[in-house]
Amino acid sequence: MTYVMSDIHGDYRRYLQMLELIGFSDEDELYVLGDVIDRGEEPLKVLLDMSMRPNVFPIMGNHELMAAWILRRLCVEVTEDNYAAQIDGELLEALSLWRLDGGDTTLAAFEKLEAEDREEILAYLEEFTPYEELTVGQNRFLLVHGGIAYDKRHIPMDEQDVRELVTVRPDYEKRYFDDRYLVTGHTPTVHIPGGTEGIILTSNGHIAVDCGAGAGIALGCIRLEDFEEFYV
Repeated sequence: MTYVMSDIHGDYRRYLQMLELIGFSDEDELYVLGDVIDRGEEPLKVLLDMSMRPNVFPIMGNHELMAAWILRRLCVEVTEDNYAAQIDGELLEALSLWRLDGGDTTLAAFEKLEAEDREEILAYLEEFTPYEELTVGQNRFLLVHGGIAYDKRHIPMDEQDVRELVTVRPDYEKRYFDDRYLVTGHTPTVHIPGGTEGIILTSNGHIAVDCGAGAGIALGCIRLEDFEEFYV
């Protein structure tokens, strides 16, 4: 079976509960639409569990994109010769914004790791893909963390800007495609017109799966074969 969840935000307990609820096995596939880290108390535990499962496929979220860029620069040994290039205003501003957006929990856990483990975490983050395209049964799906601007919906996916794919919030009142579903996270469904707090939204060819786990509401998951929804 094929499952999709998103925006776990370091809630390791709910993540494990969801895997148990859906009976996730080696024969299943799970697509996680980004924002695995930050805000919650155990972001690296979620990452490490995902990284050990070959049938879990991570898609880049805005939190991973920012964290990977910042942590990669922070891991470079700083000397008198490279200080100005490594610790500049751009890095300091990004670090401040990341911490304000919940990055403290990830940064604190990362700082406790040995150098080898830090590199493994970074390598895994950098493997996250910007999107996935699936065919399940008779249906086609485009999976992305944030979304696509409506006026860019016909641009080939490999020509889209990943920074937009992780931050754009779709117009959920418009149907984007006639031949596939657009599956997104990033925007909690309570903030989508017609959405309900803690419930997956399916409307106008959209499937929005961020149910607000990052705000302590719910973690949602959908099975693409039959559109059954699961919540913890």
